[in-house]
Amino acid sequence: MEQKNQSNVVIVTIAVFIATFMTAIEGTIVSTAMPTIIGSLHGVSLMNWVFSIYLLMTAVATPIYGKLSDIVGRKPVLLIGLVIFVIGSTLCAMSNSMLTLILARVIQGIGSGAIQPLTFTIIADIYPLEKRARILGLNGSAWGIAAVIAPLLGGFIVEKLSWHWVFLINLPVGLLTMALIWIFFKEEKREHEKLKIDYMGTIMLILVLLPLMLALQNIGGSSIWLPLGLAAISVISIFVFIHVERHVSDPILPLELFKNKTFVIQNVLALLVSGFLIGFEAYIPTWMQGILGLSPSMGGFAVTPSSIVWIFGSFWAGTLIKKMAPNRVIYISLFFLAIANGLLLAAGPTTPFWYFCMLAGIAGLGFGLTITTTTVTAQTVVEPENVGVATSFNTLLRTIGQSMMVSVCGIVLNTALAKGAAENKGITIDMMNKLIDPQTANSLPHQLLPKMRQILFSGLHNIYVATLVLLIVGLILNALELKNRKILGSK
Repeated sequence: MEQKNQSNVVIVTIAVFIATFMTAIEGTIVSTAMPTIIGSLHGVSLMNWVFSIYLLMTAVATPIYGKLSDIVGRKPVLLIGLVIFVIGSTLCAMSNSMLTLILARVIQGIGSGAIQPLTFTIIADIYPLEKRARILGLNGSAWGIAAVIAPLLGGFIVEKLSWHWVFLINLPVGLLTMALIWIFFKEEKREHEKLKIDYMGTIMLILVLLPLMLALQNIGGSSIWLPLGLAAISVISIFVFIHVERHVSDPILPLELFKNKTFVIQNVLALLVSGFLIGFEAYIPTWMQGILGLSPSMGGFAVTPSSIVWIFGSFWAGTLIKKMAPNRVIYISLFFLAIANGLLLAAGPTTPFWYFCMLAGIAGLGFGLTITTTTVTAQTVVEPENVGVATSFNTLLRTIGQSMMVSVCGIVLNTALAKGAAENKGITIDMMNKLIDPQTANSLPHQLLPKMRQILFSGLHNIYVATLVLLIVGLILNALELKNRKILGSK
């Protein structure tokens, strides 16, 4: 589906980048505004659901939209997703309670489930393979740019306007994106006799993903039985889902995709590295604030080099993919991630700020190489009619990887903090929570700060032992790919 007018390609690429940035910034900017939102709507006990329900619905909707885009085309499905996202954003701004805000976030998440994978799929449609990796890298960099800009933009909006504008800002941006896609994205009409929807497969896929995501988010809670029960429902649903998909003519997730060893390995690698990414980007700022006593903005800037170098890693991936097999590119990417992880394990409580900026740049190179290579490979090794569902599956596994490691890292850190508090008289979990915020840390007894920082350091060190395990698993998995064949020109 090459577009004939080159100017259309440029404008569509800009529209795709705007759409990606809009969904990428949503999570962080809401986090910045959340204290103000709670002050207005109350319901602090429901705060986590504002974030988790958005992630849940995005994950569940992603593969459904991917399949629909393969049937009816990218343009109508992306436009529908944008409309739903804008409606959800409007309802979020109009919310008068935490419950209505959560319900509005459900709608927002359903819209996001179309936008996130389809932006990458459209890039695959309008760019040849040799250019695709670079554009995918630019599009993926929207997440890094959003991570830097969101706290500043969120703070400005809350201070100068109101928290409602955190959501209302999506209206003009969303409408602009819709207009650009509507006018400039010229897509070939798809040939299909009748729209066949795999209703049973869709229902079973939801029953696989929804309990799984809920289980991941409830790990480490007060009861172990809830996540275990949810996981059991998910596992049972997987077997039913496989049975259903074997007996339908047009399955929502074609099982033949999983007969392709390269497709499976590259997607699982995307899951593992996305999990590593969470441990890296979520907890280095915690290190900066809790141990070095820096401000939240400085904590965010510590990982900024990762976002910048990510782009160069993506460009490099585009060059390497033309010269060597994907698994060899992954070896290079894992090498850089292992160096970054090793530097984190070698760091101590007094390690300076610049050290983390340096290792963030090294990690960014690894992230750019890995995410771009796995995405391009997942799109390239499948038949053209399955590119949409393949890209959506890749996006889904990255979401699952992040959710998984959010829970794992939380358990690792909380266990270390609880152990440290129990072993040291005068230190409580509440005090450890205050340590992470430099403003509240000033209220803590100064004589206890060195010991408390040592406890926090131990917990963060354990997190980076866990991320090292992910890299080792990734290395072993990558070694199982024995086909050292270039994907460029292989099909």
